[in-house]
Amino acid sequence: MTRSKLSVLLVFLIVALVFTGCGNTDKEAEPSSALHLEISHVVGGSSLTLNSATPYTTPAGESFTVSTFKYYLSNFKLGKADGTEYAVPESYFLVDEAKAASKTITLSGIPAGDYSSLTFMVGVDSTHNVSGAKAGALDPINSMFWDWNTGYIFAKLEGSSPQAPGNHGVLLHVGGFKTPNNAIRVISPTLAGATIQIRQDRVPTVQMQADVLRMLSGPNTIRFADTYNIMGAGPSAMRLADNYAAGMFTVRQVQEK
Repeated sequence: MTRSKLSVLLVFLIVALVFTGCGNTDKEAEPSSALHLEISHVVGGSSLTLNSATPYTTPAGESFTVSTFKYYLSNFKLGKADGTEYAVPESYFLVDEAKAASKTITLSGIPAGDYSSLTFMVGVDSTHNVSGAKAGALDPINSMFWDWNTGYIFAKLEGSSPQAPGNHGVLLHVGGFKTPNNAIRVISPTLAGATIQIRQDRVPTVQMQADVLRMLSGPNTIRFADTYNIMGAGPSAMRLADNYAAGMFTVRQVQEK
């Protein structure tokens, strides 16, 4: 090969490397942004107030108060009209009525685009139930963990009701990830035709509502006279899980900012 041909070949190689590098840079710089979720808690038509002096009433006609209401939301996904989905990595959040900041969730690093669906899990997936101690929302210090065998409490409702036997306490702790008592539920609340527009220059907000009464009614009517103390996986926990999967979470509005 002559020196001139070798020089031309080197020029072509350099140009090819430059364009390859630019292509990788463009891929790494793919536009992305975030999504805010603002969650409010209600009991039917009323806002939830912990330890309220005025009791609430279940669809079964039983009165009750609430001292604790918290649950895990995890494994968020956003879907497009063409069927493609983006799964938000390591998205585990503990929502607690007693902690106002926990009711605002930020999902970061979402690729820019128009999304027509939002899906999430109520509970903690089986992998994280058995993979040892975690930090942050999954830290056992949050009092949402039983032991290494049973795993996480997915949803916790505590309070009192005069219809509950004994001291009238109500302790409903829903969990379990093993068949046939798997309380993990995947929720896809309707957006009512709205689109979540993720853009690099703005962060939209989805306003979502969770209704305590829908945990106590729906496919299964819960009566405190016989369902007042659940501390683990089992048929009663499954009935509560089926209830909150059937409409406890609704999207009220999608705001573009």
